[in-house]
Amino acid sequence: MAQEIWLWLKEKFMAFFAMIGRGLRALWRYFTGWLVTISGSTWRKVAVALPLVFVLYILIGMPIVHRVDDTLNLPTTTPAGGSRVVADIGYLVKRETVDHGWTANDPFFQPGWWLDNTPNYQKGMMGALSRFTFELRDQIGRTRGSSAVDKDLEQAAGNLAKEPDRWVIDFSNSILPTTPSDSYFRQAVKQLEAYNARLAAGNAVFERRSDNLQATLDRIALDLGASSAALETYIGENAGGVLPDFGADDLFYQVKGQVYAYTVILEALRADFTKVVEDRELTPLYNELLKSLRAAATLDPVVVTNGAIDGVFANHLSMQGFYLLRARTQLREVSNILLK
Repeated sequence: MAQEIWLWLKEKFMAFFAMIGRGLRALWRYFTGWLVTISGSTWRKVAVALPLVFVLYILIGMPIVHRVDDTLNLPTTTPAGGSRVVADIGYLVKRETVDHGWTANDPFFQPGWWLDNTPNYQKGMMGALSRFTFELRDQIGRTRGSSAVDKDLEQAAGNLAKEPDRWVIDFSNSILPTTPSDSYFRQAVKQLEAYNARLAAGNAVFERRSDNLQATLDRIALDLGASSAALETYIGENAGGVLPDFGADDLFYQVKGQVYAYTVILEALRADFTKVVEDRELTPLYNELLKSLRAAATLDPVVVTNGAIDGVFANHLSMQGFYLLRARTQLREVSNILLK
């Protein structure tokens, strides 16, 4: 009986697929017949029009897609008992992936692929947010670093660590469609919001201790130091050339995105660690630190130039590096006070 049912089902499936095959063949014959009716002059017009339409689409789309948002006053709302830095990180990720659109993984047929400043800015920003989220997961979000890792923070840190340029097709990982980077980032927003809601309800940990703040500042200082070294190396190898330097703006905007994210983070940390900052009388020094970071985060030259250090044309990379070194020194000063 079972065998008969199976044979009947097999017969029906074969008949169904045969019907689909006949339909596809008929559709193909109709399509090829229609193509034959199109004149050669029409094909020539199409051959000329399609590239022109594509170029116009790219040229019009590029200024629309381009956006380097360095607004420092974020319209976030921190839930009572929650964390402002968690709220700000979630807002930034959502703003860049939903409101502005994530351009770092755009394919070649989208205007974002043809840009360089916006993708580099977003990559630098996401790199800083990702590194801080790992610090949040490993230190601030645990009791003395010994309790179990918070699941929401663990998942958020993993999602924000995804490579930023993965599109739905990524042959380096699989020949099949994959999850794009911005989908992971949007998942991280939900996990950060869930953590902050549990924190506000008293069901999560956010250790507002001076040693946690001090360790976080040290890691940020190390990251800014690495960027400062990258700027110094690039200037030493490329400054003052005769030809336009098309790599200078890539590095400039990547560092700008990183510094912007850290400026937002350090502003929010001052709110989260208000008692520590006030008890250690850090307010004047912390304000100077934020002033240096804001100056670097809001640098906005019309054209990024990498002129000779003592030349006529400006060197925006060295200006950016100056503010980074100043901020790094101030971070170390704040950290040393917290150690006492």
